[in-house]
Amino acid sequence: MSELINRPEYVSQLIQHRDVDLVKIVTGIRRCGKSSLLDLFHQYLSDDGVAEDHIIHMNLESLRYRKLSDCFAFYDYVSGLIPKSGKTYLIFDELQAVEHWEKAVESFRLDFDVDIYITGSNAYLLSTEFSTLLSGRYVEIRMLPLSFKEFLTFCEFDPAVGMEEKFQRYLQFGGMPVLREYRFNEARSNQALEGIYATVVLRDILQRNPQADQSLLQKIVLFLCSNIGSITSPNSIGNVLSGEGDIPRKKGGLIAGKTVEKYISMLRSAFIFYSVGRYDVKGKQLLKTLGKNYIIDMGFRNMLLGYRDADRGHILENIVFLELIRRDYRVYIGKVGETEVDFVAEKPNDKLYIQVTETMASPETRERELRPLRMIPDNYEKIVLSMDRSYINSYDGIKSLYLIDWLLA
Repeated sequence: MSELINRPEYVSQLIQHRDVDLVKIVTGIRRCGKSSLLDLFHQYLSDDGVAEDHIIHMNLESLRYRKLSDCFAFYDYVSGLIPKSGKTYLIFDELQAVEHWEKAVESFRLDFDVDIYITGSNAYLLSTEFSTLLSGRYVEIRMLPLSFKEFLTFCEFDPAVGMEEKFQRYLQFGGMPVLREYRFNEARSNQALEGIYATVVLRDILQRNPQADQSLLQKIVLFLCSNIGSITSPNSIGNVLSGEGDIPRKKGGLIAGKTVEKYISMLRSAFIFYSVGRYDVKGKQLLKTLGKNYIIDMGFRNMLLGYRDADRGHILENIVFLELIRRDYRVYIGKVGETEVDFVAEKPNDKLYIQVTETMASPETRERELRPLRMIPDNYEKIVLSMDRSYINSYDGIKSLYLIDWLLA
């Protein structure tokens, strides 16, 4: 195997689930590092003394396995490789290539002493038939592109490059692992991202949804990219696109909204966008209308729109959203009276309220960012993240943190 760069957070998740009777499913956008993660786990098993004949590791997108296109051929082939005694580790990459793969996986679980790990590049992998068949018997590990912390260990920098400049490169190039090979060459990096993006659109979206209109899908992607961190609804997006003549208007404009909703759901299933709902902090309830959409990686947005620094506040917000997801929080947009809190982040026994802003330098901005947090009556931690290296680290108990320090904590 070629030199693998470690992703310790994800490897340790797999190790924690090892030998537990659940199918481990690693999901995430194409090329975010899922195959490398399985290689790292394979290496870990070998180093831990598991014999090679007790590790069956297959990438189903390889033509070597082209005859294993349905669950029966797949089951028969793999069954023939499983040794008679001792636990065998089954590692299957891009399993969506096998039709009804879930039936084979469930049979392996029932018929043999195995521990199963699989990856897939779209959420259809976890579609209803599968969930029904394996309900409660799988665990999903969601893999994201590189965090800023990982980006610093992955990429090679000239010693003269300071932390702010490294962060600037992260905002511009994003965290897809493949970019390491291009050493921040913008043209080549964009070509690589275009290739990944085209594959996701063609294979994970349009192949699965043949009725979808590619140019409309692209317009919705561009709209979402331009409006990251802005509150929208499928209807409002539909109205803008209908106004431009992209979606035929029906009475009341409702069809446009439904169409947009369907396309956004396709983009979520291919792990390109996350949709985040709003939560009424005082009323303690989720609101059904209006939310925000965040992109999986800034590199794609900059490749599609060109890099624009004017939008830095929303870019920073997107980075913080992804980091909260990495840290296992459930994330909502907070509504407090008539104002908004950027993020309400929850774990079973923890809650954070977070505002993200480029700077707190002006008194008006400071007041605007602090006001919603001051209005929240509970005692959970409240934080403002900004690019200010300020000596003031608290306003009436609301923490003020330098964003880069928070990302590296």
